Amino acid sequence: MPKKTKVKKTAQKSKKETKPTKAVKVAEPKTTEEEDKKEKDIAKNHFVLTKTDDAIGKWYVLHTYSGHENSVAINLIQRVQTMKLEGRVLELLIPTQNKILIKRGKKTSIKEKIFPGYMLAKLVLDDETWLAVRTTPGVTGFVGVGSKPTPLPPQEVASIKKFMEQEAPKYKATFSIGEAVKIVEGPFADFLGTVDHIDDAKGKVHVLVSIFGRETPVELDFIQVSKI
Repeated sequence: MPKKTKVKKTAQKSKKETKPTKAVKVAEPKTTEEEDKKEKDIAKNHFVLTKTDDAIGKWYVLHTYSGHENSVAINLIQRVQTMKLEGRVLELLIPTQNKILIKRGKKTSIKEKIFPGYMLAKLVLDDETWLAVRTTPGVTGFVGVGSKPTPLPPQEVASIKKFMEQEAPKYKATFSIGEAVKIVEGPFADFLGTVDHIDDAKGKVHVLVSIFGRETPVELDFIQVSKI
């Protein structure tokens, strides 16, 4: 017959082994450098894959899903790298222009797409580069005559780039002609009126305000007017 003391010690030992451990808090994973780089790339409008002189490659217009131009550019870059076409797909350009958006009384600098749903690609067009572009998610096709991609004239590309590089940003209106608005600053603060004219270049808006029973046009800055 086994000794009772031995059984007792074994039971005590087992009891110690099954003692619950304290819960360890797992730290949440931090954002990786790759994710940070991807977020910065999405905000870009010009991607240079290979620096070359203008004699190599031509500029073509690609039709993409509107609002997804930057994501399409990143997808295309990944395909180019996978297919080892860096020397033939050279640059991607999403034409944008700096605008000042007035929202809730605050100015915000934004990049507004000049041609939503389109992007430019500088490449050496052959069967492989055509296939890489056409099979990229979000690309619906090349712009051209019939089914043949048509390159842009160099002077047209230069004009687009010059337009993008204009230093003085334009204002972007968030309201439209005929819309009822409220004046929030100036001598006519708290007056209600109707938008009669919008000057995007100067960031000015003419509002028809009822004064002494008559509609009087008042010129205001975008920041002085808000939607109702």
